[in-house]
Amino acid sequence: MNDNLKLVNNLIPSVLKAGDKIMKIYYKKTEVDFKLDGSPVTEADRLAERILLSSIKKHAPKIPIVSEENLESHQTKSKKLFFLVDPLDGTKEFLKNDGKGSFTVNVALIRNGNPVFGIVNAPALGRLFYGIVGYGSFEINKKISKPIKVRKTSQDNLVAVASSSHRDVKTDGWLKKNKINKTISIGSSLKFCLLASGEADVYPRFGPTMEWDTAAGDAVVRSAGGKVLNIDGTNFFYGKKNYKNGAFIAKGDFD
Repeated sequence: MNDNLKLVNNLIPSVLKAGDKIMKIYYKKTEVDFKLDGSPVTEADRLAERILLSSIKKHAPKIPIVSEENLESHQTKSKKLFFLVDPLDGTKEFLKNDGKGSFTVNVALIRNGNPVFGIVNAPALGRLFYGIVGYGSFEINKKISKPIKVRKTSQDNLVAVASSSHRDVKTDGWLKKNKINKTISIGSSLKFCLLASGEADVYPRFGPTMEWDTAAGDAVVRSAGGKVLNIDGTNFFYGKKNYKNGAFIAKGDFD
């Protein structure tokens, strides 16, 4: 069995378990703290992180982990091979409790700046996506796994996905310039997954993101035949200073 596939299969149960823990908290009121940058953090973030880190350390003990809520891990020096973990991506959407369920659990493995694989669980929607670059992308829904792929379309029929909490003027300007009239507004790394499953075609992002926000979904898109590029068309990579992303475009199969 492919070593990466084996590791993904070993990690998926913990990603599902983290999602289950998040959903138990989702249905009750939870206290909210705020980090130095003003972003919210909850009991769900912390409990999910504990589950994920324990599993990764068990199955890949020699690989460093950079996790959003573990500030000490942000000082990781070795960036040739490392995990990026976001135990609850879309905390603002989680707190809204608006019925959309657009929050996820993200786990990705990075090698030499590029995603190796990514796992994205959307527990409120019952959808789990994973992608292994060079092997393919898949969705698990009701315990059934099926391959997914970006859809081939033309510039005239593009459907965009955009952030529901961080949409900005630059994004709107880009959509207008490219004459894209249909946009799905959704939170978290689900935006990448909708591209990978052929439900949308392009995801422009000009607002700030961190590497743990994007890496898992990025891997799912690339493995499904899509691309994630810097605005100038160069490859979007990981292991940057402070793990901060610049602007990027994720896209499916169109010219």
